[in-house]
Amino acid sequence: MDRYARQILLPQIGEAGQLKVQRATVLLIGVGALGCTIADQLTRAGVGKLVLVDRDIVEKTNLQRQTLFDEADAAQARPKAYAAAMRLAAINRRVEVLHSVADVTPDNIRDLLYVHTPAVIIDGTDNVETRYLINDAAIQTNTPWIYGAATGVEGRVMPIIPGRTPCLRCVFPSPPGPGELPTCDTAGVLNSASAIVASLQAAEAVRLIVEGSLKSLAEMVTIDVWARRFRTIDFTEGRRPECPACVRHQFDYLNSTATLTATLCGRNTVQVRLANLGSTTRGDALLEQLEARLKAAVANVHRSPYLVRAAVGDNVELSVFADGRVLVHGTNDPAKARSIVARYLG
Repeated sequence: MDRYARQILLPQIGEAGQLKVQRATVLLIGVGALGCTIADQLTRAGVGKLVLVDRDIVEKTNLQRQTLFDEADAAQARPKAYAAAMRLAAINRRVEVLHSVADVTPDNIRDLLYVHTPAVIIDGTDNVETRYLINDAAIQTNTPWIYGAATGVEGRVMPIIPGRTPCLRCVFPSPPGPGELPTCDTAGVLNSASAIVASLQAAEAVRLIVEGSLKSLAEMVTIDVWARRFRTIDFTEGRRPECPACVRHQFDYLNSTATLTATLCGRNTVQVRLANLGSTTRGDALLEQLEARLKAAVANVHRSPYLVRAAVGDNVELSVFADGRVLVHGTNDPAKARSIVARYLG
């Protein structure tokens, strides 16, 4: 326990609390600006198992704030979950770090929770749809989760304990419409803001593991790093009586069958899902098939164990993953992205 001596000295943790940390599993969804800091701190704190799930690859613009990655990761377009797991293994080999290069969807989130049975889910995502999906799944499985978001110089954090605190849909009944909220595309993001939000999320995760959910407060903390302001919003009045998620158990996002096209925050990139994939055309078989198709159309095609990457002209590149997702780099227009995918991949 010498490695964690300074943590054990804390009266809030002690030896008993440290043992709880070392036996706990944490599911971290998203390994971007928030996720990198969260994963780093929890690995150093000695969490027993850390499961990383992320759909994206490392690019140069990430390096300003995503602290687990370096220029080599960006140059080789390594998947974030993989690159983070390799870095974390060098930080603390006692922590079991698992990674999945995948998008979290209604099709796989239940499996993630049932297979790993995490003590807590942490939100490191960059889009509201996934957060509402996490909210549904967490309520259905009675799993605490920690919401976090950072844009510009501001951020917010809120622990959500099913059955005890308001859920995300109590506070925000429906997702904001397009253009209603600033994004890192329109407002940028200060790395200090994302680091502070992530540190608060990591601290909340350790507290939940050590103390359990009984002492959880129904509060949201908001920060403005530039103005040096912290504010706590009290939600102790409880859950919204008509909340469709935590009161009525109508899980609209968990039960959704929609196939989404998603514009990735700050990336000039659109994600498109390939339709009608059978089980035999996923994984290596899919990559092999699509590599051959792309090589017949364009010259610059590269394949790794996780993806096939191809330059298709007009400053547009495709990254095709083994689960049937395609990142179209070089556009924010979903219609254009779908058209490019249809042209080269069918």
